[in-house]
Amino acid sequence: MNMGIPIEQKRPSNTADKREKTESIFKKDIVVFSKPFGSKKKEAFYVELSLLLKAGVRLKNALSLLADAQKKKADKVLLKTLIAEIEKGKDFSEATKDRKEFSDYEYHSLKIGETTGTLDQVTEALGDYYIRRNEQRRNLISALTYPIIVLSVATLSVIFMLRFIVPMFQEIFKQNNVELPAITKFIVKISNLIGDYGLTLVLVLVALVASRKLYIKKVWYRKNRDQIILRIPYIGNFVRKTYLAQFTQAISLLVSAKVPVLRSLSLVKKMIPFYPIEFALERVEERILKGSSLSESMRQESIFDQKMISLIQVSEETNQTDFIFKRLNALYNQQVTQQAKIFSTALEPIIIMIVAVIVGVILIAMYLPMFGLSEVIG
Repeated sequence: MNMGIPIEQKRPSNTADKREKTESIFKKDIVVFSKPFGSKKKEAFYVELSLLLKAGVRLKNALSLLADAQKKKADKVLLKTLIAEIEKGKDFSEATKDRKEFSDYEYHSLKIGETTGTLDQVTEALGDYYIRRNEQRRNLISALTYPIIVLSVATLSVIFMLRFIVPMFQEIFKQNNVELPAITKFIVKISNLIGDYGLTLVLVLVALVASRKLYIKKVWYRKNRDQIILRIPYIGNFVRKTYLAQFTQAISLLVSAKVPVLRSLSLVKKMIPFYPIEFALERVEERILKGSSLSESMRQESIFDQKMISLIQVSEETNQTDFIFKRLNALYNQQVTQQAKIFSTALEPIIIMIVAVIVGVILIAMYLPMFGLSEVIG
């Protein structure tokens, strides 16, 4: 989405209109299951809002300029609604609190900015946050797109073989009373299971996905889901570092706004939607209340890296907490980007190798009885 701030109020030329109409659909936000005011729009929104606030424009006027710049009616209405709430006397953060388009992370960040008089810095930090988040998402999509296509085609090919090719061979072997080897019997059983319960399995999976909203916020679901993710080789570490990058950025934002450490941890716990970090921060808070330092409290939680804890200890001794957390955030963002690239490079040959083994096993299972069939025919 182009959220540029209008400099001139003149009517665009016909050439500009045609250029906008012929803009590639791939450059536009496509909203299917995501929130209407998505990450790409928020990136531009907070960056431009920060620029306006730093230029001395009042918040209400800045929002009005951004609202006028919106192309989509829904986005314009959203910003106009926020302006109306502010005109009634609400703070900007309170105006966003009950809006589904804004997260707890944004609400608490904006609340801190208003409380400390650093709203321009907070909106700039939020812009940086969504820039990094969108970059991570692009890297992940880029890393997974081709392997997912390969895996989908290969999976459909295997299912086609099991559902249609294997039963043809099975019928031939049955008519000629050929004794089937164990591996062939196993493949035949899988083929029969797909034929008998394949549709039921697909319907169950669709029902689980469709009902996801009913239990996605339940503690038991988030706890088990995140623990399972952490145990997946490589992917678990990748997800953990992604959320640690969010954690370090949030702490950096709060510390730079002069928010006390204990209060910062309490807020970050609401900002990071990852149960292992939320649970770890609860226990860190308890230890700090008992007199332990931040580094000592975090040292007992396995979710945090030893390098992070050592640097936090240094920051406590040198009173450079803000600087250290910014460096940690840059470090984790760099690691996430590198791991996404490695993941993309390694995943494709692994998928091809696994699919090749599966197809090879099916072919062997079908060809082994051929020797018995040739004896029967002979």
